[in-house]
Amino acid sequence: MASTSAAHSHLSEFEIWWRDHYDFLKDKGYKLRSRYSPDWVPSWTNTKKAGIECEDGIKPRHRSLLDARHTQDGARVSLKRIDVSRHPYEIEIGRHFCDAPLGEDPANHCVPIYDVLEVPDGNNIAIIVMPLLRKVTDPYFDTVREVVDCIHQLLEGLRFMHIHHVAHWDCMQLNILMDGSMFIDAWHPSDQYMSEDFKRPARHRTRTQSPPRYYYIDFGISRKYDAFNTNPLEIPIYGGDKGVPEFMEAYTKPWNPFPTDVWYLGHAIQETFLDLLLIFHTLIWTKQCYLGVEFLRDLVTDMMHSDPTQRPNMDNVFAWFQVLRQGLSKWKLRSRVAHDDERSLFDFLVHWARRIQYIVCRIPPTHTSPS
Repeated sequence: MASTSAAHSHLSEFEIWWRDHYDFLKDKGYKLRSRYSPDWVPSWTNTKKAGIECEDGIKPRHRSLLDARHTQDGARVSLKRIDVSRHPYEIEIGRHFCDAPLGEDPANHCVPIYDVLEVPDGNNIAIIVMPLLRKVTDPYFDTVREVVDCIHQLLEGLRFMHIHHVAHWDCMQLNILMDGSMFIDAWHPSDQYMSEDFKRPARHRTRTQSPPRYYYIDFGISRKYDAFNTNPLEIPIYGGDKGVPEFMEAYTKPWNPFPTDVWYLGHAIQETFLDLLLIFHTLIWTKQCYLGVEFLRDLVTDMMHSDPTQRPNMDNVFAWFQVLRQGLSKWKLRSRVAHDDERSLFDFLVHWARRIQYIVCRIPPTHTSPS
């Protein structure tokens, strides 16, 4: 009992909820990490190690998300706890994009939903089972080709949603993730820089060698509209990015959510690849994220027009981007996009070594989006 009480003291309140549902999830075929087992004893007990040095000592980053393994095939998955009464359309919209024929369309970049678990006596709580994904920005992009492929997939994915009359309403930077196809090692879900066993940094290939697939997540405030309603108007549902220009006006003024999605994605591209806004007390400044992608600026500027009626729709955005893409030479596509943290002589030489390797191995500077 003493060891169980000690383990309990290491868990935060929201983690205790997952611990209390460990057996329920196990019965459904999903096994949580040892940290959430009812009989967990911290691995650093009676050692000189600190909890933060151990695999089972790292707290998750999000209250409503946790990783697990599907016991049938060992696949790693992500579990999302949702309050169905607060987000009544999330499961419906997620499943809509998983069902055939939409789920089989390569232009569909909505996160797949593998399963939906109804929590017994959970007061409208359900658990959505999805693939385990990771941040788009880690590791850094290496070439223009890699940036172009990412943006192609994101524009293609949001256009696909709009074609099928769904507005995301919150397609900000944090709600865009990628799969782990470029990773040699499984990464630790709560510290993605480290390997799953927490013994070394997770090793990975470049995006050129193993192109990832990018996904939109979190349909909690998304809405699906009738096909005949070409200009749906409703009071804004405020997402994570509070900078949307139309949200600065009266809270009760209705807006069309599709141009708002265009702004969200334009701002996500700007923050990821062009200019990152930094705020420290009363000081505000921007820093350039990547060198070599300035050709995106005019497109992003139009996507972020302060007047939503002047923004291009996703068909036009996608067509404009294809023109930009086709105008890039093979040399440009292979060229380096140095991140702000990777502008040393050593990083430059490492990039050129990879670039020569790609040419010798005949890895093309362009590729189709992974399906």
